[in-house]
Amino acid sequence: MLWQTCLVAHVGVGMASQDSKAVLITGAGGGIGAAAVEAFAARGYRVYAAVRNVDTAGHLDRANVVRLELDVTDAGSVRRALERVAAERAADGLQVLLNNAGVIVQGPLELVPEAELHRQFDVNVYGPQRVLTAALPLLRAGRGRVINISAPTARTAMPYLGPISASKAALESLSKAARVELAPWGIPVTVVEPGAVETTIFAKAETNARKALALTDGDRVELYRNQLAAVDAALAGQKAGPVDGVVKAIVRAAEARRPKECYVAGSDARMLRLLSYLPFRLRDRVLARALGLARVDLAAGALR
Repeated sequence: MLWQTCLVAHVGVGMASQDSKAVLITGAGGGIGAAAVEAFAARGYRVYAAVRNVDTAGHLDRANVVRLELDVTDAGSVRRALERVAAERAADGLQVLLNNAGVIVQGPLELVPEAELHRQFDVNVYGPQRVLTAALPLLRAGRGRVINISAPTARTAMPYLGPISASKAALESLSKAARVELAPWGIPVTVVEPGAVETTIFAKAETNARKALALTDGDRVELYRNQLAAVDAALAGQKAGPVDGVVKAIVRAAEARRPKECYVAGSDARMLRLLSYLPFRLRDRVLARALGLARVDLAAGALR
């Protein structure tokens, strides 16, 4: 492509000056993404705040911020967004790509619709890969780095959160492979694992899960009634933290001279990371107790 050719011609100019640093943030409309936009803008970065609909992202308007229409599930949308960034950045390129866009699909694996499982991977796995592939010429030009927002469930898969757990495990595997593959160009690849934070993503996941169950055979849903009630009660008692700690970890990953492979943000995230080192039978028992599943009786008819 023409813009890629122009970038390659300018790679030799070297790293962008300190006053022209730029970051592309996907999923910038709210939660961690919106907080990261504010933090990077305050630090003098040119921030490309990528959202699916720029008309609903007026709250991002501020100095140093460019609202960018980008749907990570649409290759054409990704291409057009990166062409716009390339047209502005030229030889300065990108210093940071923050792959933050994500969704949560939850529920019993037996009852998760196939389309929802595809949506989970399209946003959380294929999306970051689409954006990274398109952004690499800019990252090479700017001697940039990649930060992928993962989750502690990548290491400790949670029952009834199987889809999100699997997608984040896949994202971390891709991140590990990319870290070695991109090392010759000096492009570090880091993951940040946040714990539960105060964002709307969990409420959206709950709403979508209930809609999916409403369309599923009632007898099959009944099999999981008691387990779902126990998990709902356990998760309702979980205390979500502010996004500040996650954003601080993201900034550290963006500005560390030698960024770590992984930054864990939140005590609950650290606990799940520790659980991943336990023997699997013990880990399963701990998770069952924590979610209230160890004391749950099967619903009537579940043994038939």
